[in-house]
Amino acid sequence: MKVNPAYTTKEAILELHNTPLLELMYKAATVHRENHDPNEVQMSSLLSIKTGGCPEDCGYCPQAARYHTDVDTHKLMNVDTVIEQAKNAKANGSSRLCMGAAWRNIRDNRDFDNVIEMVQAVNNLDMEVCCTLGMMTDKQAERLKNAGLFAYNHNLDTSEDYYDDIISTREYQDRLNTINNAKNAGISVCSGGIIGMGESVEDRIGLLLSYIKMEEPPASIPINALVPVEGTPMEEQKPVEIWDMVRMIATTRIVFPEAIVRLSAGRTSMSKEGQALCFMAGASSIFAGDKLLTTPNPEFNEDQELFEILGLRPKAPFKEGSRPESKPDTIIEEKKKKAAEREKQLAEARKNPKKAKPRRVVNVK
Repeated sequence: MKVNPAYTTKEAILELHNTPLLELMYKAATVHRENHDPNEVQMSSLLSIKTGGCPEDCGYCPQAARYHTDVDTHKLMNVDTVIEQAKNAKANGSSRLCMGAAWRNIRDNRDFDNVIEMVQAVNNLDMEVCCTLGMMTDKQAERLKNAGLFAYNHNLDTSEDYYDDIISTREYQDRLNTINNAKNAGISVCSGGIIGMGESVEDRIGLLLSYIKMEEPPASIPINALVPVEGTPMEEQKPVEIWDMVRMIATTRIVFPEAIVRLSAGRTSMSKEGQALCFMAGASSIFAGDKLLTTPNPEFNEDQELFEILGLRPKAPFKEGSRPESKPDTIIEEKKKKAAEREKQLAEARKNPKKAKPRRVVNVK
């Protein structure tokens, strides 16, 4: 994923960002047409498979356990429910399902085994599967890749300089490590940021510089507008102006010509005209459906109406890479094997109770 060689320094990107808006949009639209189909937009659905109770202190997030918000917490969804949601999303035009869990990091337990099975099932529906599950190790990334995961989302949120003003429970380097683990496993990386958190324009440029410094920048870059939620430290932040979103999207498009720039959170506060400007400036993906994790999002029928007005069409899956193969997960298969053996033992014990031998218990000191 290449970087535009004309914009690799803070000064150059800042000058670009501050270009008169109509000229900036023209430049971005030109770059967009040189690298993408301007009439094609990917529709993605974001499903919160585990909501609330997160131990982190991200100042923008209503899912943090320490904040008093109206978010209804729920444990991990079961696999059948996720499959049903994925089928509904596909029927409504989505080609990608992103599953989000309010975890600080992935743990090697039954919940993660269930996520692996979710990835396998959704991939078999011929949909791109993306996950955002918090920090992950290299071995966990390999399991997700083998399950058929197409992309992993892990946002940097903002510049490294402003990061400590937003969150204290996770280091910037922790986020970079997870991104590297995804890349090393061969998973496409989706990583972007949020504007409107009180950061400066220089911080917005700093976010892009963090990606420029990478050996390989993300394949897709979501640009989110803060949705202030009552009960979070950022509840009093003023809504982001549409012009700020257009500038950030246009700048990102020009700096990263090949990347998919995703128009993400904050669309409910945008008019149809404002969203059209974002598409003109280079956004080529939206999240569809009535919820974006825990904040409102335009409904499917509203997006379909907007697509008809603008002459846009939904993008087919796997345009940026072949569909991954879902391989059997050795850990899950071994657990199933042991469970089957145990069930066989129990069946024999019920059939011949006098011959049954108790399981030996080893005391560990």
